Amino acid sequence: MILFAASVFLSAFLLFQIQPMLGKFILPWFGGTPAVWSTLMLVFQVLLTGGYAYASWLIRSVRRQSLIHILLLGLAAILFISRGFFASSPIMPSIPASLQSIKSPVFEIIKLCLLSVGPPFLILASNGPLMQAWLSRIYPAQSYARLYALSNAGSLLGLLAYPVLIEPNFSLRSQGWMWSLGFLMFGVLTGWIALQSGRAASRFDWAQRKLPQPKVDSALPGERPAFSLLSLWIALSATASLFLLSVTNQISQEVAVIPFLWILPLTIYLLSFILAFSSDHAYHRKFYAFLFLACAALTLYVTLNATSLHIYWQILAYSLLLFAACMLCHGELYLLRPAPEYLTTFYLMVSIGGAFGGIFVGLVAPLIFNGYWEFFVGLAMTFAILMTVLRSNRDSNARARFVFTVFALVTGMLIVLSTFYSGASFSKRNFYGVIRVRQLFVGNPAQRANVMSHGITVHGLQLLSDLKLPDIPTTYYVRESGVGLAILNHPKYGHDQHMRVGLLGLGVGTLVVYARPGDVYRLYEINPVVIDLAAGVGDYFSFLGDSKAEISVVPGDARISLQNELDQGNLQSFDVLVLDTFSSDAIPVHLVTKEAFALYLAHLAPDGIIAAHITNLHLDLQPVFWQLAKYYGLSIVRVNYAGDSKGGYASHWILLSRDADLLNIPAIRTHALDLSGYSTDIKLWTDDYSNLFQILK
Repeated sequence: MILFAASVFLSAFLLFQIQPMLGKFILPWFGGTPAVWSTLMLVFQVLLTGGYAYASWLIRSVRRQSLIHILLLGLAAILFISRGFFASSPIMPSIPASLQSIKSPVFEIIKLCLLSVGPPFLILASNGPLMQAWLSRIYPAQSYARLYALSNAGSLLGLLAYPVLIEPNFSLRSQGWMWSLGFLMFGVLTGWIALQSGRAASRFDWAQRKLPQPKVDSALPGERPAFSLLSLWIALSATASLFLLSVTNQISQEVAVIPFLWILPLTIYLLSFILAFSSDHAYHRKFYAFLFLACAALTLYVTLNATSLHIYWQILAYSLLLFAACMLCHGELYLLRPAPEYLTTFYLMVSIGGAFGGIFVGLVAPLIFNGYWEFFVGLAMTFAILMTVLRSNRDSNARARFVFTVFALVTGMLIVLSTFYSGASFSKRNFYGVIRVRQLFVGNPAQRANVMSHGITVHGLQLLSDLKLPDIPTTYYVRESGVGLAILNHPKYGHDQHMRVGLLGLGVGTLVVYARPGDVYRLYEINPVVIDLAAGVGDYFSFLGDSKAEISVVPGDARISLQNELDQGNLQSFDVLVLDTFSSDAIPVHLVTKEAFALYLAHLAPDGIIAAHITNLHLDLQPVFWQLAKYYGLSIVRVNYAGDSKGGYASHWILLSRDADLLNIPAIRTHALDLSGYSTDIKLWTDDYSNLFQILK
């Protein structure tokens, strides 16, 4: 029994370690967008379904199941060992050479996951059902219920251990090797169990293909599950999965792109599963129905007051709502659990439902919605479940029909609403998020302006009265801001020499207001929708089109583009390099590492200035830049601007330069904060190490 427990716990722990680990590794390749996590969840849910299907097929249909499973474990081990000799990590994928030209990041991520961790993940996913079946074969008197509980505990511990213990203390390369060694240990342990199971198989009648069944209470009679019941299992599981991913999108896209926040919704999802399946008394319909309604009201209040509430309140409201919804879905699944002989079918249907939810959020919703409307689909589906379960006279067939009917009606309604009533002049969703353009009144006296936003982050605005004469910098780029001071007080600007300015993160192109005839502005942007709008599509913004400077826009991830230019010997020699890579209030981590700054300095002129925009509600990025400045021997200045009544927003900028005299001039010093007594003990961020916990405000 101990060996079975160790195998189940270890497989569950490894299963939920690989998701955040791989997510952090590939996140920089795709602009740091939260859609990376949603896509990973989709891949792993589908692989989980594949693992359950493999286990069901192996247990019920194959005589030499132990031999087949041992061979698969051996092949996975050989794959790890061979990759370890030829790559820096046995499980981490290699950066695709054609990454900048990839048109569909979702399918590229799916391909990378399948090639790097697909086989081992499939084996780990199948381990729970296999161990339960083999335990019943070797020890017929033992119940496998404890193994199921242990699997859930291992999953939760594996997920929580990553941001708390693994990520802060180990580099990504070390994490990959540690995980691989853990898998090899699992392989040896599970192979031994499979061998013992194969020896025990001779005691059973393979002509009848029957395994002994432990005595486990079920909520339903022992007859074969009807199609309506199978459908209801799928619907309940799909709703919980859809709600999990939609809340994750809502938090990480509309609140803050902080990678470890992705783990929080999944933790709540797992916790609800553990609680719901722990005993007959864990789920109480009326209590969780009331909790769901109360949390829905709280979330509505928080959504309407998002700009005035701290991030913690927003995360708390969404988390409570997710917990209540998942408890309703998983609690009903527990009440509808079948007789023991049909548990593998039950697990398979539950995993299929989870995959359906992931497919809808990851693949279908981005095609049919121009916003994150799947959150409201999940909300409506949960309300449908709530209405049906509270009517005790409804059987499983009626409930299944009702839930699917509501799902179809709500989805159709939201498609129409999201298309025609988005509340914005322009709204478009792609892999990198939802970009909206609205007309608002700004300044005092109020003037009408077009404003581009992504989530709660404003990417820039342009006063409509200035569409033909766009010479007024607004938002974070006013003349008294850090970047304004850096450009206006650069020696070349003062002596009417042509300047070369690089900008990582285009926005609406406000920064080119500072450009003069003969200047060169090179703008790097990963989101094609932002590029189109800044270029004048829809006639919302005209900064780029009206500039007299030489403007070039480089599509794709800025760091990869700069690296390609360096490899080709095309050094840019920027006089000012601006880091403004906002994505829902966070700079992507891969753009503020030691390796990234080495690249920036290679492209910076000897008398150049790096201006980094660190305005952020939730993260304090000053310690990160302080350590980078210390490592490279750069002078550092912080400039805060309080905002004004003419469209200038409050902003925080960090200015860095090799030449201290460039930042020591009175025009900058009068606006700079005194950092003479400042110090920090956080570690230098590298491509292999970063820790967002350390810089939370």
